[in-house]
Amino acid sequence: MRVVGSSTAPAKSSLARNLDSLLEGRLPLRRRGWMLRRALAAADVVGLAGALFVAEWTVSRHNGAGGTFGQGSEIAGFLLSLPLWLIVARSYGLYDQDEERTDHSATDEFSAIFHMITVCTAAAAAVSYLTGVAHPTPAKLLLFWAAAVGCVIVARATARAIARRTPWYLQNTLIFGAGEVGQSIARKLLQHPEYGINLVGFVDSEPKERRDDLEHLTVIGASSDLHEIVDLLDIERVIVAFSGDSDVDTLKLIRTLTDLDVQVDVVPRLYELVSPSVGLHTVEGIPLVGLPQLRLSRSAQFLKRGLDVVLAMVGLILLSPLFALIALAIKLDSSGPVFFRQTRMGAGEKPFTILKFRTMAADADERKHEIAHLNQHLGADDRMFKAAVDPRVTRLGALMRRTSIDELPQLLNVLRDEMSLVGPRPLILEEDRHVREWARERLRIKPGITGLWQVLGRSDIPFGEMVQLDYLYVTSWSLAGDVKLIAKTIPRMLVSRSTT
Repeated sequence: MRVVGSSTAPAKSSLARNLDSLLEGRLPLRRRGWMLRRALAAADVVGLAGALFVAEWTVSRHNGAGGTFGQGSEIAGFLLSLPLWLIVARSYGLYDQDEERTDHSATDEFSAIFHMITVCTAAAAAVSYLTGVAHPTPAKLLLFWAAAVGCVIVARATARAIARRTPWYLQNTLIFGAGEVGQSIARKLLQHPEYGINLVGFVDSEPKERRDDLEHLTVIGASSDLHEIVDLLDIERVIVAFSGDSDVDTLKLIRTLTDLDVQVDVVPRLYELVSPSVGLHTVEGIPLVGLPQLRLSRSAQFLKRGLDVVLAMVGLILLSPLFALIALAIKLDSSGPVFFRQTRMGAGEKPFTILKFRTMAADADERKHEIAHLNQHLGADDRMFKAAVDPRVTRLGALMRRTSIDELPQLLNVLRDEMSLVGPRPLILEEDRHVREWARERLRIKPGITGLWQVLGRSDIPFGEMVQLDYLYVTSWSLAGDVKLIAKTIPRMLVSRSTT
């Protein structure tokens, strides 16, 4: 390992001292990408093998064979074809996204897995019939296809869950730019340990003063030291976040990293306008980012409303016994109504009454002034009210808030066309008056039971950033995006904290 500075030097520079202290905790392990690609490939093999077992066992049981396996040629052919399955999965990009994206999950790759397994199953069936090597029945093929989609997704999710508990999943990460944007990114990364980011520190020639929550992060060196720092500290990811250097100098510094094995993420200028659905096109080699129109077509509105109605009706039917038990428990736990009703601002500037299971004492609104000093946003952003320990919350209410069960009656708001399953956060009128100018565009879509704000942090997200997330959702809406957010909300509910 190369060490900055020598023992014969009269004094070490601040860069050398910073590097020495950081090198003490350096992890000489394989990098995340190398390890995770192999873990996901193993998960794919396990998932596909499990699907074959399910198909063979089910068909044999149906045929009265007592669960014994069918033709050996089919099993042998499947085993021999496994390397081809992995090659096809590689061509679909199923092993590369985790290294590039910190928040990649199984829900993000569902469509690619579904398409890949559909194509490969059809190709395997065609080859089997054309060559006469095997003759799987349509029922067995259908069973294998359905089981493979489910088993591969579950196996991959399990592999990622295990990987996130291992030291090699951590990525040494450096933020190039210690201004407001760089510090904001640092806070978000620190709030999400599941991203596997080991935030080493900042690099900036003219860093801004850091708040107390970031004092433990070192400004390791100046911009000109970027290459040396990345090389010595085994940095795997560099996030470029508006340093004080000129664009020309920043571009030169980024290009010096091309000889190193490092992922570079660049925060774009005007990033507040850039959504996941932007289109990239070029004019004579100059890339242009095309921002989507801020409206939903009639067909998009129809699809969104259709998803809302179907899932809300199914949810209410399946959850009706739970609703009855919760209503009884609320009555036994404390005096007052079962439901909590409150006026919220809806789409098109139309207020509506939101429904929740009551989690507080019946006189909670009258007592709000008594706990104003407990607001965790007090002094930082008084536009939102959130008390980590709220004495008005009942014993049962605390449990319901931890699991977000109190939100379930909003399915009735969805059926009444006042809310959507996914959408902007439904703000009380007192909070809504702080939303001005361009941010009012968030009301083009009905408020949602869940949304980007719910999945990414709920009450931990400051008011201004929450409004930006709502704006981002409106400008990048897609049906697939709604499905992904619903899927991500379910595990999030298990660890979510209470909201007002």
